Amino acid sequence: MGEVKVSNKQVVIPGEILAEGMDYVPTGAAYREEDKILSMQTGLVEVSNRVIKVIPLSGPYFPREGDTIIGRISDVLLSGWRVEIDMAYEAILPVKDAVNEFVGRGADLSKYFDIGDLIFCTVSRVTSQMLIDLSMKDRNSRKLFGGRLLSIAPVKIPRVIGKKASMVAMLKNATGCKVYVGKNGLIWIDGEPKMEQVLANALQMIDEQAHTSGLTERVKKFLEKETGNKIGDNDEFQQKN
Repeated sequence: MGEVKVSNKQVVIPGEILAEGMDYVPTGAAYREEDKILSMQTGLVEVSNRVIKVIPLSGPYFPREGDTIIGRISDVLLSGWRVEIDMAYEAILPVKDAVNEFVGRGADLSKYFDIGDLIFCTVSRVTSQMLIDLSMKDRNSRKLFGGRLLSIAPVKIPRVIGKKASMVAMLKNATGCKVYVGKNGLIWIDGEPKMEQVLANALQMIDEQAHTSGLTERVKKFLEKETGNKIGDNDEFQQKN
């Protein structure tokens, strides 16, 4: 019989033995070496039945097709735009995947997107040579005007979103801010200045405490204190008397 050597939600380091025996399956940043499962990175362990998963606590963003991300236009090309996505490689947004109308050869593309514009978009293609194409065809894709851009570790974005988007819904409802979360670690927020700051502080809390248990409850209490609103079990908000 195999044996798990760590507890659920424990922080582990590279090379640490997580389980012994062939009864368990590694996933995430966990790997098998003979009859042992070890961690590839510093991360948080999740033990679910026979699956041992390590969620990294740090590391760069690696794009996958279908990811929704935030990028900044860095150059206007003849047939599209070059986009910075907060990683070593830049991406390309082709005209055909950016606008619905016909765009003639030699048209001024800066009237659609110009250098410095922020966009919420989708990764449509990633090659083995890290050529990355983006698309604005998803119904949620858009240019982001004004607001404030924040950055956290990409591996902690799932904690910002939460199960079934519960965490990000609580953040939006409590502060009244618009929130767009990119899987590349960039988050765009827009709202009343005081609430923007409350939201920024809550996101910093998530970034720093993503590996700890009870995080949702702590964020909830922080939001209640800072906004003066009571957060119900169903993310309903009631004004305190």
